[in-house]
Amino acid sequence: MRVAIAGAGAVGRSIAAELLAGEHHVMLIEREARQFEPHTVEQAEWVLADACELASLEDAGLQLCDCVIAATGDDKVNLVVSLLAKTVFAVKRVVARVNHPDNEWLFNSAWGVDVAVSTPRVLAAMVEEAVSVGGLVQLLTLRQGQANLVEMTLPEDTRWAGRPVADIHLPRDAALVTILRGGRVIVPQPDDPLEGGDELLFVASANVEGEIRKAFDAP
Repeated sequence: MRVAIAGAGAVGRSIAAELLAGEHHVMLIEREARQFEPHTVEQAEWVLADACELASLEDAGLQLCDCVIAATGDDKVNLVVSLLAKTVFAVKRVVARVNHPDNEWLFNSAWGVDVAVSTPRVLAAMVEEAVSVGGLVQLLTLRQGQANLVEMTLPEDTRWAGRPVADIHLPRDAALVTILRGGRVIVPQPDDPLEGGDELLFVASANVEGEIRKAFDAP
């Protein structure tokens, strides 16, 4: 993919390095001269420009990008970049960093955001996921489809042990997409048995998350 990252601070550079390791083409857009350091990520294409200016984005070739990541430390900038990327340049995938949790409600499709990543929320979710057994933990919000990635860990003594995936009666707007078991990633099939300690990952709309939990309370 060709990916543009607005913001070449520590976060933007880290994302760029990961994407380059995956053999993607990365362009870093930075408006502050003091943070314009091409030597820190030499394989990336660097552009010294304001990512909120239409002409700058056009000159950078944003219309040729498959994905744009708004990764600055300013939520206002990230929203503007997202909106321009989606509405003016028709970028297929827009990911935006949320710096302040109070602003999270703004990062939706109306502002061109497909996926909003809130660092405080992600860290809190990781803590919950590490200590929570039997409860539902929201890991990621997929804004475009108004769906969430949620996780549930089955207790070691779960009564679901040995029962097939087909026995789980999930609500209509929810799907079990992955079972994590030890070091394995399992794409669930109807006849696959569940085990205690399984981490179940679901994609579900927010209004049915309670029904997922109830499905596992059922006999």
